[in-house]
Amino acid sequence: MYKKEVTDFVVRENQMLSDMYSLLKLTPANGADLPPMSPGQFVQVKVPDCADVFIRRPISINFVDYEKKELWLLVRRAGKGTAVLCDIKAGHVLNLILPLGNGFSMPASVDSRILLVGGGVGVAPLLYFGKVLKETGYKPEFLLGARTKQDLLQIDLFEAIGTVYASTEDGSYGETGLVTQHSVLSTGINQIFCCGPAPMMKAVANVSRAIGAECEVSLENMMACGVGACLCCVEKTVKGNVCVCTEGPVFNINKLTW
Repeated sequence: MYKKEVTDFVVRENQMLSDMYSLLKLTPANGADLPPMSPGQFVQVKVPDCADVFIRRPISINFVDYEKKELWLLVRRAGKGTAVLCDIKAGHVLNLILPLGNGFSMPASVDSRILLVGGGVGVAPLLYFGKVLKETGYKPEFLLGARTKQDLLQIDLFEAIGTVYASTEDGSYGETGLVTQHSVLSTGINQIFCCGPAPMMKAVANVSRAIGAECEVSLENMMACGVGACLCCVEKTVKGNVCVCTEGPVFNINKLTW
């Protein structure tokens, strides 16, 4: 288990991908090396200069570049706290607790067909995971879903790592429909890793069972403390209730009651 740190980061760049999404590129304020982080882990970000936002915001680790000492966070504008983060300017300082939670498992065999499935901002942890998989000899494939082409995030970066499939509800990019309706799911996938809205992940879990594929999901339960104290992220599992922030956020679907 990685040691948790409370560290100030400087915003090196805020790349606004759309009205709803911003990509924050951060570097340690003290110039130190980045701590070890696994794909699927997350950070807790203190919202600066906002007196009525008390709780840190949990954000998935989108990408890590150890050479550049750069950590990427993909932030969705969902409320007052995330709006402040989406609008933050380069040069500002953010205080982070990291790394938190447990990440994705590495597949047992490099010969397995591995599909990383993401919906909306749920694509965030899959970029770093795809990079790590490729660097260790795997050939990850990606299935990304969104309502429209404009809602698909970081496709060019995913394409630099592996084959990308897409589903849009309006048919503006890729196949028309939901990710669970995509034809790639009937082509011999051995293992699926998924992150996105809960209904999507539950549907993907059902498809995984139907095709005999192993499946892990990254839950997006509401979190506050990030360390298992507040109990607001509790999820029911086959062994009882657990805190997603400490036992997850990644779970094998066989451990859930879905």
